[in-house]
This record gives sequence, structure tokens and C-alpha cells, in this order.
Amino acid sequence: MNSPERTRVAGPTFIRLLARFTGDGQPQSGPSLPEQLSRWIDWTPAVALSRALDGRPEAMHASASASVATQWVEQQGEVARVRASLASAIAAMPGADLRDPAPGAPDFSTLRTHYLATQRAMQTATGKLRGRLRDLLAGTSTDMARLAGVDALMEQVLSPREHRLLDAVPVLLEEHFERLRANAHEATPRSPAAVDAPAISGMESNRFRKDLQDALLAELEFRFLPIEGLLAALRTHLQGSHVQTFA
Repeated sequence: MNSPERTRVAGPTFIRLLARFTGDGQPQSGPSLPEQLSRWIDWTPAVALSRALDGRPEAMHASASASVATQWVEQQGEVARVRASLASAIAAMPGADLRDPAPGAPDFSTLRTHYLATQRAMQTATGKLRGRLRDLLAGTSTDMARLAGVDALMEQVLSPREHRLLDAVPVLLEEHFERLRANAHEATPRSPAAVDAPAISGMESNRFRKDLQDALLAELEFRFLPIEGLLAALRTHLQGSHVQTFA
């Protein structure tokens, strides 16, 4: 009997990457993690929230407009700085140097600890940035205050489920790791007396670490989508109010 064809998963890079890590031909008791994410999370339309307010930008006093524009530029710079810092930490993860393959099987518990710590750092950083942007929007105009309220409500309603699903990502990565280990075991003749876990070659070890980095970088992009949406909404509002801003 042919195994059912895997559902094609669409959405942000993060979701598509997780779908690639899901083992082909593995029995599924329900929707896979990537499928669950793709069904309910797509922060790309966050910018469109401002359009849903269905109103023209309110006129702003020149001094107030200049102040908001200055704060927008400052927040944009802070977002870029925090994002670059997190990306640098991911790139510098232990054992991630692909130029020096190390033989043997890495301990997944160490990689899991690193992944969870990086997830917590991303969650804390994005939460602070998002809150500051909402505060800025709330003091800009009635329309922007309503948008800030909508975003706060969305975060409150969706965050618990988002956390549950994202907490499951390390489990998916561990399964991916174990498949690599099993493949190495099948490809390497072993003595019947050998009872230790099969070793993963240096190339496969580095491949997995690269996959781990790619997953973290894609999750970083994913977590910043609502922040980029708020920045874009405020920029659109400022441009509609004829405020000169920097690209």
C-alpha cells in the first residue's frame, strides 16, 4: 500500500523549513506541526490591519508629527540592532563552524538547551519591541491607537497557542536528529557486540547543526513579522500625514 502523499505546506520560510525536517513516510496521527502553524499563523498581512481601520490618517500638528517621525526612526534602528544581535548569537552557536567537521555524534541535549535559550531570548526581545511600538502608535492618533489595541488583542489571544507550537519545534528537530543517526546506523556495518548509539559522521553532524541554525534564523524572521507590520503601518500613517521620514 502506498503511503499517503504529504500535504504541501505553504507559508513563511520557517514553516516550510519545518516541513522539510519532518520525516518522509512517517505515520501521522494528525496534522504535522508545520501544517498546524501554516493553518493559523501568517503574520505577513499584519500591515493590512491598518487598512482594516478604514479611515484616512488624521491630521497631525507639525511638532507632534516630527516627534513621532523621529521616534519611528529610532525604533526602526532599535529593531534592526536587536535583530542583528540575535542573528549573530545564532551564527555563533557552539559547534556550528562548518569548516572544521568533528567526528562522532553530538549530544542533542546540549543543542536542545541552546535552542530553548535562544527561543526565550527571541521571545523576550520581540515582546519588548512590540510593546514599545504599540505605545508609540497609541500616542500617535486615534486610528493608530486602535491598531495598537488590535495588535495587543491578537497577541493576547494567539500567544498561548503560538508558545505551545513553537515549544514543540525542538521535539521535531530531535526527531530529525534521530533519523540522521538511524540512517548512519544502517549505512555503517557494526559488530553484534556494539551497544552504543551509532555515531553520526562529521559531515552529517555539521549538516544537522546547519539545519538547527536555519531553523533558528527562520524562527527569528517569523517572530519579527508582527513588529515589521507595526513599523510599516506607522510609516504608512506618517507618509499619509505628509511627514518626511527616512527610508
